[in-house]
Amino acid sequence: MVFTVLRAEVREVTSTDWLTSRHSFSFGDHYDPSNTHHGLLIACNEEVLLPGHGFDAHHHSDSEIVTWVVSGTLVHTDSAGHTGVVYPGLAQRMSAGSGIDHTERNDPWPDLHESGSEPVHYIQMWLVPDEYGITPSYEQRDISAALAGGDLVAVASGDPSVDAAITISNRAATLFAVRIAPGSSVSIPDARFTHVLVVDGRAVLSTTDQAAEVTLTAGDAARGVDTSGATLQTDAGDGPAEILIWAMDKALGEP
Repeated sequence: MVFTVLRAEVREVTSTDWLTSRHSFSFGDHYDPSNTHHGLLIACNEEVLLPGHGFDAHHHSDSEIVTWVVSGTLVHTDSAGHTGVVYPGLAQRMSAGSGIDHTERNDPWPDLHESGSEPVHYIQMWLVPDEYGITPSYEQRDISAALAGGDLVAVASGDPSVDAAITISNRAATLFAVRIAPGSSVSIPDARFTHVLVVDGRAVLSTTDQAAEVTLTAGDAARGVDTSGATLQTDAGDGPAEILIWAMDKALGEP
């Protein structure tokens, strides 16, 4: 088991005068047939969206979309009548199912002080569902209290054995988040396919059979196959590290 590292600076970038989007996989105009997915994960975009701008109504179908805000706020509305604002420590999921139109904008939100006044920095991740054509749905939950403990938090999962904050329509995938304190470590869940993304800070990736430790910094990703016994550790002299980990037990296209 060896992890492959994708450094932040090698990601393809889509940019406009109001958006910067960095892609870990082929996305939009950026297509690389050797980099279309890992396990069940088909998109992992790191985006910065300026105030007063965003994505107006656009269509999705048959995809599980999980959004994680690093800083700022992101307002969601959709054609099924769901609305919500996503902020740091709150997990959000939209199941597009049989088809849904939605908007995502960096706009003010009633009663949320200073919302929509600064750039919003967020990670958006897409997976395929177990079944096509399901009824579209939406879910969000604040998990900031759980994250404060420094342990792995199951953010989103379709695995019935996992007590996750929100549910996705894929039984073979679980997203974990962790905020590792300086000088601390966490174990990476064993899985057939693992995707580690450092959102903020710095961490050292260690495995039982990889010759050298690997240092990951903000924006770096590590992809593993048949992973076991791997850990992430921060140095005592560093700040905390925020990390997102997908653990997946199927590959794209498997029944």
